[in-house]
This record gives sequence, structure tokens and C-alpha cells, in this order.
Amino acid sequence: MYINLHLSLPSQTDVAVQIIANLYHSFPTQRTVIITHSNAALNDIFDKVMARGDVDERYILRLGSGERNLTTTSSSHHDFTKTGRVAHIMSRRADLLEKVQQLSEALGVSLKSERGVNGAPSYTCETSEYFFFHQVKQRVHVFQAAAMKKGDTSNIISIFPFKRYFPELEGASATLSLDEAAEKIREIETVFDELAEYRPIELLRSQRQRTDYLLTKQARIVAMTCTHAAIARAYLVDLGFHYDNIIMEEAGQMLDVEAFVPLLLQRGESDDNSASAGAHSRLKRVCLIGDHNQLPPVVKNQSFSRYSHYDQSLFARLIKLGVPSIELNKQGRARPDIAKLYSWRYDNLGNLDHVSTKEVFKRANTGLAHTFQLIDVQEFEGRGESTPTAYFYQNVGEAEYAIALFQYMVLIGYPPEKISILTTYNGQKDLILDILAQRCGEGTPLSGVVPGAVSTVDQYQGQQNDFIILSLVRTKAVGHLRDIRRLVVAVSRARLGLYVFCRSNLFCNCHELRRTMDQLAARPTKLQLVKGEHFPTERMTGDEVQSNLHEVNDVTDLGALVHSMQQEVAISS
Repeated sequence: MYINLHLSLPSQTDVAVQIIANLYHSFPTQRTVIITHSNAALNDIFDKVMARGDVDERYILRLGSGERNLTTTSSSHHDFTKTGRVAHIMSRRADLLEKVQQLSEALGVSLKSERGVNGAPSYTCETSEYFFFHQVKQRVHVFQAAAMKKGDTSNIISIFPFKRYFPELEGASATLSLDEAAEKIREIETVFDELAEYRPIELLRSQRQRTDYLLTKQARIVAMTCTHAAIARAYLVDLGFHYDNIIMEEAGQMLDVEAFVPLLLQRGESDDNSASAGAHSRLKRVCLIGDHNQLPPVVKNQSFSRYSHYDQSLFARLIKLGVPSIELNKQGRARPDIAKLYSWRYDNLGNLDHVSTKEVFKRANTGLAHTFQLIDVQEFEGRGESTPTAYFYQNVGEAEYAIALFQYMVLIGYPPEKISILTTYNGQKDLILDILAQRCGEGTPLSGVVPGAVSTVDQYQGQQNDFIILSLVRTKAVGHLRDIRRLVVAVSRARLGLYVFCRSNLFCNCHELRRTMDQLAARPTKLQLVKGEHFPTERMTGDEVQSNLHEVNDVTDLGALVHSMQQEVAISS
């Protein structure tokens, strides 16, 4: 068993997806289990696996309660739950049997009985299998023998037995070479190969039997969260579930036990058939993917956390013990200038080529003068931070400012789902949601418009979005952002744009945060807009803004601008 530790940088999910695809193609008979700390990270992996297009979806299965909310951007109608996979198989089976029916009609095979099996070739997977062996395969052998005997294989369409099945071969001018004929035959064989895999599902009658068969026999990529692995372990072991590879994403956020339990979802194998033989794990590869430079597992009991180091993940322990690991040296998520905000935290972190060459990274952010900015927020209505209840930190000025910027971006054409609003405290998150409900609620010009996410930095770890609006809340003390790991998470969520609202003199004077804050403070601390642009802009990131540059004085100024833009929208509509 080999343990590979890949230290997570912003391209960690892409690395995980590449590893999954490599195992899928290199070891067709092996099963891989994917474990993540959160449902959001697991869904992100599914998005990227499906976007690749080289992993057959019939071999993918998703377990756990979060499966109900899984929709892939590449194909939103896919359902990867156990019942969803069975429904997909039965639907796919019907489509393939229809192709068998078309083939039988093209060959002139009528309703008949073969070896005691009554029904048309397309009646069941079983009848289609008899049809393949006694009709299709026989014709293939006869054709191949005749083609070799003919000698001239430049055009063999006259002896090709399946030409009526392929409409493109019907015309008088149609031609067919031996290689093309082989491709056509393989296309037909693929239909019967897939139906052969569905035959056991067809024979099993109850939904439970079908889902269990799918889980234990057919699925080659099985995904779940570490929480579901703990809940379902006894059931999986009793069912006889087995797997050869395990990949743990977000391993740096998992408690020791959360990372250990997924390794024990199957019974061990004995070296021989004797009862006294010791069992050993059948696991061949264990790959932990995480980042000990980001936030550790959350442990609310301070005694466990402080004195037992219970908040130290198995991933971090293995790193400290010197277990061989691989640290990614290039990031592929963010613009190079945004990546510099946190790249100092890693050794020799560079950039993949596409973050400099792809059009989306070269193009400027519409209506915004900078790709990232720190916006200084002073007292709003005489208040900075407030605590309605203990430790429930809020900042009305920053919340209003963040919502106003979101409204401005949406009004000039940004897709709202590409914008996420983050904050460092739950109190501020609740306040932002309340203000958002008022500003974009029913009866407003932006009714029903919501960001891609409104979340805390801690909860958003492992996720990303094109544009991040970040509120740091505190005005009297830096608070828990003093933990540099939380800052790394906060500034590494954005791909194309990052806009940070805070009390600049407080955070810029914090020694622990200086490496990042100095870069943020090097740009103007008042929000700078470019008026007259509509998403997407033709302006490039290096272009100097010479006209239509508008500097926002405060939240009231931006609020007035947004209000006038909304009135224009209302009049035009």
C-alpha cells in the first residue's frame, strides 16, 4: 500500500480529478473510493469529473444525504444517487434495446424462439445476448472471411451485412473500407457489451437488490463524505463492499478518526483459506490531498483542542512525521496578481500557463478598475463593529457596502452565481443575508437575484468562485483572522476578482498579516469603478483607464449610484 500526500494548493481539486481519471483508465477492474470533508467539495469533484467527459457515468455513484442536492454544471439532469443510477441504467437499457430492435429489423430477424427463450431480440438483455451470439456474431465471422477472400478491401460495402442499419451506407454512392467496417462492427458490439452489464440489474426485482448490486459490483468510482463513511461503515462491511484505492480530498480538515474510518469500509483478505490466517488490507493506494497551511479541523471543545492537539489532522501529523509527500508548485485557479496575495505562504509557488494565456484571465473585470482591492470602511452611522449578542460580530457599514457592490456588478451584467460574498463571522453572514433579502427581495428591480454563495470563510474552504466580495467585520481588534491560515483561505477563494472591505489601519498594522495586507494596501483604498462598461468588457487587465474612472467615497456614494442605475433599469423596462 502506498501513501501519497499531495499538499493542496488552489488546484487541488483538479489534481484529485486527474488522479481519479488516471486510476479509472489504468486499472479498469479496480474500484476507487472518494472521500471529502464536505458535500460542496464532493459536488465540485463531480462537476469536474463530468466536465472531462472521459469517465463513463454509469460507473459513478454518490452516497450520502448531500446527493439530493448534487447537480453538475456540465449536465444538470444527471442523478448520481443509488436510485438515480438505477433509473439511469433502466432508461439506458431501454434505449439500447431499441437499437437492438432496429438492428434485428435491418437483418430481417423476426419474432422467434431460440434455446427456449421466447420473444423478440429486443425483449430483454437475455434475448439480445442470444441474438448477438446466433445472428450478429455469426454474420461478422462470415463477413470477415468473405472480405479476406475477396482480396480487394478498398470497398467492401456489397458484402457488409449491417449496411441497412447505418443510414449513411444506404446510398448508391456509399463506400466502405475494411477499417471503417471494423469501426461499425465495434459500434454494434459496444451496444451488446453494455447490455450484458445491465443483465443482472434486469434480473433483480427489488430496488434494494438493484442498488446493492450497483454498489458492490458495477460502480467503479464511489464517492461519499467522511461523515457518511462513518454512518454507513457497518452496512458496507456486511454487504461485502470492497475497494482498491481511496482518495481523500480536504484531508487537512478531517479529524484523525474521520480520516481513519474510511480506510476500514471493507473486510480484510486472508493470505490463504485457513481460518487462522491473518487478514490484510486489499487497499493498493491511499492518497491524501489537503493543505496544512489552511484551516485545521474544527474542534469546539477548547481543552481537546489546546491540550490534546485534537484539531491536528492525520494529514498534518503525517507531514510533521516526515512521511514522503508531494507539494504542488503551480496554481491554476487565480490570476497571477491575486495568487501573489498568498503564494508567499508556499515554497516556490508558480502559475500554470493558462492563468496568463486564457482570454478570461487576460480580460479586465468589467466596471472595476482593479482585479483586487482593499476598500477602507470607516464608521457608518456612527458605528463600526457591533455585538448584538456575545461573539456575534456584525458591521452594518461593510455589509451594506458589500451588497451595494454586488448589486452594481449584477446591474452591469455579471452573472450573480459567479459572485460569492464571504465574511469572517456568522453574525455578519446573517446580517448580509437580511440586507440581501431587502435589497434584492420581492418588488425590487433585482428581485430573486442571489449570489453564488453567502458564507463564512471557514465554511467556504475548499470552494471557489470567479469573484469574491469579502468583509472582515472587526474594527476594534483583528480577531481570529490573526491566524494566518484563515487569511490564506480568505484570499485564495477568488479566480478573477477579490474585493476586501475592512478597517484598513487595523488590519494593515497587524504583523502576522503584513505580507498580504501590504500588497492590498499598495492600491487605492477607495473603490474605483469604470463607468459605461457592460459585462463582458473588451478592456484588458494591462490597459490604463483614462476616462470614466469614478472613485467611490463611501457606502452612501455607492448606494446612490446603484439606486440611480436601478431607476434607469425600471424606466427602460
